[in-house]
Order: sequence, then structure tokens, then C-alpha cells
Amino acid sequence: MQVREFETLTLEAVDEHVLVVTLDRPEVRNALNTQMGFDLRDLWTELYRDAGTVRCVVLTGRGDKAFCAGGDLKERNGMTDEAWRCQHALFEQMVKAQLECPVPIVAAVNGAAFAGGLEIMLGCDFAYAAPNARFALTEVTLGIMPGAAGTQNLPRAVGLRRAKEIVLTGRPFSAEDALAWGAINRICPDGRLMDEALDTARTIAGNAPISVRQAKKSLNASEQMDLKNGYDFEIEAYNRTVGTEDRSEGIRSFNEKRKPVYKGR
Repeated sequence: MQVREFETLTLEAVDEHVLVVTLDRPEVRNALNTQMGFDLRDLWTELYRDAGTVRCVVLTGRGDKAFCAGGDLKERNGMTDEAWRCQHALFEQMVKAQLECPVPIVAAVNGAAFAGGLEIMLGCDFAYAAPNARFALTEVTLGIMPGAAGTQNLPRAVGLRRAKEIVLTGRPFSAEDALAWGAINRICPDGRLMDEALDTARTIAGNAPISVRQAKKSLNASEQMDLKNGYDFEIEAYNRTVGTEDRSEGIRSFNEKRKPVYKGR
């Protein structure tokens, strides 16, 4: 993938294999507008088509107030039903492209992740958060409901009964609650969020990329299949790694007591 410019995103290749993507509309708490929908859809699609040397993505928000405050309600004010549905169709494409992205995505939640912002976080493979992060799916308080896979991804993270409480009340919850309920993986100390997220991203990027992608694919399938069919899927994914150069390199480097050099082949 060629790192290029987007109107609402900032991309930074921090090293050869890790890409930091920043939601970059701090003046509106990184709210999701139509242009950001296009930008995120195109980004995930490009990574699906050709990730190049990118082996892990860290997704965060600009500033220390918000990861993403949700949909841009000022843009949506006065929208016709037709225009609303058209915009949401774009967001649906964005969500599907994110869920199908073969490259692992780590969310670094630097502040509020509300409504669509929380749904973007839930679409990542896992998430770290700053102590001040706050979370909510507020859609029912606005006359709609989660529509960016929130009712699908949240129960998979926190369980159905907890997800019902979060969605049906619309109440915000803290980083401590998010960690206890399984919505995030770690609360990072003040000032350490990006350091810890990047450290994990570099660890992922240092592993065999075909193995990582096949493992991600199999893990995602695990929630959609019974044990037997899931295991059959796992073996198919496993067999894809056997004939790779990286598999030979992994065994060779172990026996030679050195760090492996994986090439994604």
C-alpha cells in the first residue's frame, strides 16, 4: 500500500510494517462525516487489495478529548430520509471493508468513543484505552439504533446481557468498566497509550504475516461456526501456512537461535 493523503485521516508509517491512522477532525471531536466515511472505506479497501509492507495498523484519534464522538450530527441536521439512507449505505460499506481487512487493526482510544466512534473501535481486532476514555452507544437516545455493526460486535465482546444494558440505556461507561466487561484489552497509563499500542503493533508485525492473517481469519470465523466446522476452517487456514518460505524461516531461525526475518512469502 502506498501511504497517501486523505482529507479526514492522517497516515504515518512509523516503521516499515506499522501504519498509524489518525481520525483527524479535532475541531468536531473527530466526528464521522460523509468524507470520513469515504476515507475509511477507501483505506480499508486498499489494505484488502494490497497492503504492501503494512502488517499492522494502529487506529487513533487526534487530540486528547475524543477518539471519535460518533456521527457528525451537524452535517446530518435537516437531511432528508433519502440523503440519510444514502449516507448510511456508505457507512455500511465502510464497516464491511473494516471487518474484511486482513491486516490486524489495534484501536488506541485516546478519549471519548461514542456511538459510531465506539462501533469503529469494536470493528478493530482489539483496543487499548487512555484512563480518561469514555464509551457509549447513544443511538436510541436520538431516535435511531446502532447501525455500524454495534449490535453484532458489542455482544461478542461483552456478552448479550451487558450489551443490551449498554445499547438500550445509551448510558456512557468508563475505561475501567470497558476493561472489566471485555470491550477493551488494556488501560494504559497517562501518556503511554501510543507507546504501548505501537509496542504491541510491532510485536504483531514481527511475526510471520501470512500466519497472522490466517490466524485472524480463523479467529473471526470461530464466532460464526460450531466447533467441528470451525476446526475444519482452522485446518484449511493452517495448511495455507505450511508451504510458505516463512514457515521454513521460522523453524530455521529457532534452531539457529536467531530472530526470524519474515518476508510474507
